[in-house]
Amino acid sequence: MPSTFFGLTIAGSGLNAFQAAVNTTANNIANVQTKGYSRQVANRVQSESLRVYARYGTTGSGVTTTSITQIRDSYYDVKYWENNASLGLYEKKLYYMQQIEDYFIDDNSTKGFTTILNAMFNNLDYLSDAPGDMDRRKTFISSCQNLANYFNSVSIGLERIQTDANLEVLSTVNNINAIAEKIALLNNQINIVEMQGGYANELRDQRALLIDELSGIVPTEVKETQVLNTNDEYYVGCTEYVVKINGQTLVNTREYRTLECQTREYKINQSDIDGIYDIKWSDTGNDFSVNSEYMAGSLKALIDIRDGNNEENFKGTLDAVSGKKLVIKNPSQSTVEEMTIPEEGVITIQSKKFEYTSFEVEFDADGNATYTFELKEEPGAGAAALCGYEASVGTSINCMGVPYYFAQMNQFLRAFAAKFNDIEMDGETLSEVQKKMGAFFVARDKVSGEQGELQKSDTYNKITSSMSSYYKMTAANFEVSDASVKDASIFATTTQVVQGVDKAELIDLLLPLKEDVKLYRGSGSSGFLQCMLADVTVDAQEAKLFYDNHHNISLTITNQRLSISGVDEDEEALDLVKFQNAYNLASKMISTMAEMYDQLILNTAV
Repeated sequence: MPSTFFGLTIAGSGLNAFQAAVNTTANNIANVQTKGYSRQVANRVQSESLRVYARYGTTGSGVTTTSITQIRDSYYDVKYWENNASLGLYEKKLYYMQQIEDYFIDDNSTKGFTTILNAMFNNLDYLSDAPGDMDRRKTFISSCQNLANYFNSVSIGLERIQTDANLEVLSTVNNINAIAEKIALLNNQINIVEMQGGYANELRDQRALLIDELSGIVPTEVKETQVLNTNDEYYVGCTEYVVKINGQTLVNTREYRTLECQTREYKINQSDIDGIYDIKWSDTGNDFSVNSEYMAGSLKALIDIRDGNNEENFKGTLDAVSGKKLVIKNPSQSTVEEMTIPEEGVITIQSKKFEYTSFEVEFDADGNATYTFELKEEPGAGAAALCGYEASVGTSINCMGVPYYFAQMNQFLRAFAAKFNDIEMDGETLSEVQKKMGAFFVARDKVSGEQGELQKSDTYNKITSSMSSYYKMTAANFEVSDASVKDASIFATTTQVVQGVDKAELIDLLLPLKEDVKLYRGSGSSGFLQCMLADVTVDAQEAKLFYDNHHNISLTITNQRLSISGVDEDEEALDLVKFQNAYNLASKMISTMAEMYDQLILNTAV
């Protein structure tokens, strides 16, 4: 037979259960605006029934609150993390592409390339009417300096973008390491709490927030597995929590790995800034495969902007190995204008890296180029077996980043300067000091600070990385020769001054360089900007389109997550009323039972 006060015990269980439910509801309401908070629920089950040795056998013993758990759907978490990687990629790429686009804008508010080029050729045409007029000469030379200054300033801007992206790579890697450490600590705390029979709801929310942040940086996968006892009979209360980024383990429960940034010893592209970082695993020293097929996230966008070459890096076939020399044929960069490789660097063949200290390029009668790289050390006996395999400098990255736009500017300037200088070098000057015209557009050496001497472009049958040639000319050091700037008479307009100072047959040859002579991607000088804008605008619009798409998807998934795990004020208000009524009924039950026991004890003297 049950206790006389068994009814009070049952009613008391109701009070306790609905008190816990009200407290849980209060906690939900208090965190309605807390980022990452998952709605919690008090789970109740009927208490175990008791045998009463009566005809009906057993009777209920009330209600028990078994746990307070969070409401969360792992399916929507996975979908959110997958989409967040793509969203992070295009958001960061759009941010930098818009900056690159700004440097090539040429409208009424910006004095850009087209404006400067038109002014230069208009002044050249004006000079053709009176070639001996020194004021006209100075005006034309000044407009040529404006063209050089334009490319110099764009070069500085692109270098700044590459620097910013490089520094952000460093801070992003540090952020990944900090997140990994925090997740490992939370894993340990969660297991301690849950092995003691609790539910670490708030800690799990903190961990999920960190995964949300990490998924925007790199592709993130999470797997949580319950730990069973040694005989696999029952769950011991803790879990194994593994986090992978880009398919590689970052966190394994309480242990975590870190990434580190190592400064490149050699440049990959001729116009790269110094101090570019490569990302490696701290424990193994292996490369973190940022250029893998499935890589996404903001870190991938930073690498694309910083290193993107549109897959136009140097490639060729190893033809021969002779001592410390590697001979490469069928190169992808077969003209001086296309050359982007640094003067010294690393050439890779079948995953084997060889450091080179210099190179030379020899052109045969048909214009075919053969590269010979001088290695820092003997390549070893096995190097000959690599003949026939592809050799490359740098990695092919299918994105138009800063290196690509540098390469395009360099290609245009080298072609334009070569054509312009070839025409000028046939002329005679009005100067008594320098009768024969030299190169008008030159490149200033960053080390010596001197302007290099250039020859006619068709005289370069062999080019070395150290000699003065058009390979040395980049957007950063493109200039008008000091001699022409200081003395306007040193500019040739005719091949024979004896025919008269107002002869201008060379100007007639220079003027078609604006539109008629094919210099860059099948167009004249005026087509350069259209080609560049086409590239950068298409890339920026693509990034904007994909960003908008993934942003909308993110909003949809977030709404679906919130519909399950978010706190709804109306729903909580209804629960509050419901649990309050249940609590009141349990209280009324206790009052009723108290009156019954009072009557039983005081009035019947039982």
